[in-house]
Amino acid sequence: MSDATPTPESATGDSPDFDTLTRDIADVPAVEVITTVAVHLMSAAAVNLGLAEGGEGHKDLDEARKLIHSLAGLMDASATEISSFHAAPLRDGLKSLQLAFREASEVPDEPGQGPGEKYTGPVFG
Repeated sequence: MSDATPTPESATGDSPDFDTLTRDIADVPAVEVITTVAVHLMSAAAVNLGLAEGGEGHKDLDEARKLIHSLAGLMDASATEISSFHAAPLRDGLKSLQLAFREASEVPDEPGQGPGEKYTGPVFG
């Protein structure tokens, strides 16, 4: 059978059922939700900056700007809620994306006017 629909045999076999493989969202710590969202924003921004494999075909600086700005806002809002252990690498990633955006822009924003710089301060590259 080629589809992924479980057959009665596989449903009663040794593999765990769906409920065992999933977690209730109430069981997920807030720091994990925040960092997961941040990583998704970072990944999407990197793709839109053309940094992914075959990236030039996906380059869209307008979309990247929105994602970087949203990431900076999330980082600013959650700074006191997550430890520096979790926040430091996310801040480093954010700064790297801001620098990559500045480099990718044909007409760079004035210092302090780039994506997310409202929250992080000016990024110089």
